[in-house]
Amino acid sequence: MGRMTSEATPDDFRSTLHSLRVWDSPLPGFDTDTAPGEPLALFREWFVHAARAGQLEPHTMSLATVDGDGRPDVRILMLHDVDARGWHFASHATSAKGVQLAARPEAALGFYWPSVGRQVRVRGRVTACGPEESRADLAVRSRGALAAALTGRQSEVLGSLEELARVSAASWERAGAEPDAPAPTWTRYVLEPVEVEFFQGDAARRHVRLRYFRTADGSWDRELLWP
Repeated sequence: MGRMTSEATPDDFRSTLHSLRVWDSPLPGFDTDTAPGEPLALFREWFVHAARAGQLEPHTMSLATVDGDGRPDVRILMLHDVDARGWHFASHATSAKGVQLAARPEAALGFYWPSVGRQVRVRGRVTACGPEESRADLAVRSRGALAAALTGRQSEVLGSLEELARVSAASWERAGAEPDAPAPTWTRYVLEPVEVEFFQGDAARRHVRLRYFRTADGSWDRELLWP
């Protein structure tokens, strides 16, 4: 990667920031009266709609956790599935997120699809799947995904980029030769939702927000929120 030829001054940054606009194209509507009684069906509908509308990488999402000192942490990762159990993702159990989830298995997910002005927020308890399901998660993914899992050591301090290149190359080679190679720390997680919010942006700032929440008997109720 080449070096940057110039630096952005504070004025460059602010003028660029303040020149940006959102939702300059027509946005879909959101009739909350016709929304389904539970959030899973609506999430699937919105996800497919965003993908077909040209949203790049609609399966990327933010995962927020809390560390041992109570400080929030957030990162971007990929959605692996959504079913009756909840929202699925995967990582190393030894990574920062894995350690945080083991100590405090509560998390939040955030999806943003700017092409349609929509957001979805999910909160709930996270469960780690067993080794068989976690290994099956890798089996349906790419050689690169397996190579990354075999490289391991996620979130640990790295001595140099040369070390990364060397270990990664060896992992890619092994992933090609052993497509069933074990990656013991790779773990599939499921977030069981207790709250799911759907946000539809509006150019006039009359955003529509619909929140589903679990009731005491485990069923879903919903309510509108002020934008």
